[in-house]
Amino acid sequence: MSENRAFDLIGIGVGPFNLGLAALVDNVSSISSIFFDKEEAFNWHPGMLIEQSDLQVPFLADLVSFADPTNKYSFLNYVHNQNRLFQFFFYRRFDIPRREYNLYAKWVSENLENCHFQSEVISVEYTGNGYSVKVKRTDTGDVSTYHAKHIVVGTGSIPFIPDGIEKNEQVVHTSEYLHKEKEMKASDSIVVVGSGQSAAEVFYELLEEQKHNKYSLKWYTRSSIFSQLESAKLGQEVFSPDYVQYFHGLSYEKRKEALNRLDTVRNGVDKETLVKIYDLLYNRSVEGRDEKITIQPLTEVKEINESNGVLEVSCKQWEKEADFKVKADYVVLATGYKPHIPQWVWDKKEELVWESEKEFKVDEMYRLVWKEPRSHQMYISTNLEHSHGTAATNLSLAVMRNQTIINDVAKREIYPIQKDTIFQQFMPNT
Repeated sequence: MSENRAFDLIGIGVGPFNLGLAALVDNVSSISSIFFDKEEAFNWHPGMLIEQSDLQVPFLADLVSFADPTNKYSFLNYVHNQNRLFQFFFYRRFDIPRREYNLYAKWVSENLENCHFQSEVISVEYTGNGYSVKVKRTDTGDVSTYHAKHIVVGTGSIPFIPDGIEKNEQVVHTSEYLHKEKEMKASDSIVVVGSGQSAAEVFYELLEEQKHNKYSLKWYTRSSIFSQLESAKLGQEVFSPDYVQYFHGLSYEKRKEALNRLDTVRNGVDKETLVKIYDLLYNRSVEGRDEKITIQPLTEVKEINESNGVLEVSCKQWEKEADFKVKADYVVLATGYKPHIPQWVWDKKEELVWESEKEFKVDEMYRLVWKEPRSHQMYISTNLEHSHGTAATNLSLAVMRNQTIINDVAKREIYPIQKDTIFQQFMPNT
């Protein structure tokens, strides 16, 4: 690790967002940087790297290409480096396997000298002329102190577990699915809960494997239908710098209303996944309906209790207000994620401006807004949907966010951000 413990920028967390920032800033000689993550190495949702599951955005939404297509850390350079460029060419698809995206990001992290793993940030304190950052090595326990002019918080998200439900060895979030799949497939009954892409991928994988096993398979969601993700090209333009700028300029109330309206582009299942599920169900039904398969919307899972190794799942069909219970050996929760905000951010709650009880104010440059203005910024890429819209978690727009942060730190335009990039407009010309 560098002997120079003073940096222009310190990144906390090395997920895809901060990894992209680390890759882009690596080319900027005027900005010194270092990034810390407590994990042993980069690994993106390892519990959901199911074979044949694809990234929901095209490969161009890699870590750097929207800012700099010639960057050596582009996905195309990765497949070239792996001697797979011709294979990728003949693959003739815009989307790529999630497992390949994970390996690509691992390759980037291993080639960047400014990314350090097994390094947990335990405190961040404002000193008046920057930030004092304490970092603990998870392998040795050693604690070091670093100084940063600016901080960028990229601590990502953690699994969301609904109220009334507790995780245990038999109640598994999708983030841990692959770690438990062998035990599940050897059981007699599995329930999948949720309606999004992760739920559909787990259900399809279990549906395929059901013919080799004896388990019954149930899929419940409280959504009224198993809906398809909006993929119309004009509809997708909300994932653009132009819309992000428009969205951020709305009042807090209007932004929250807009998020509700944009649900069809935020949540749902890819058309291809739904088609594969239906086709498999249809083929299975040729010789009669399979009584060991249940698919039911309009159903909320209220509580899960365990007794003698068997789970009792309490449900409610909310439209008919009908309560019922089912038995299961395993329940897979495809209930999504919630922002992971470090405790040292919550400890500074009284110093920050908040838009709601859990949503801090973030300016257009992705800076936390302090009651007492600072020239040394704390940028953030977590908990941004209320401020920057549904695109806050989109991989391609993470690149634009990183461009914005680098330009703001440098006080000049290192990476120009393109505007007027789409065919529609959101305000009349004046």
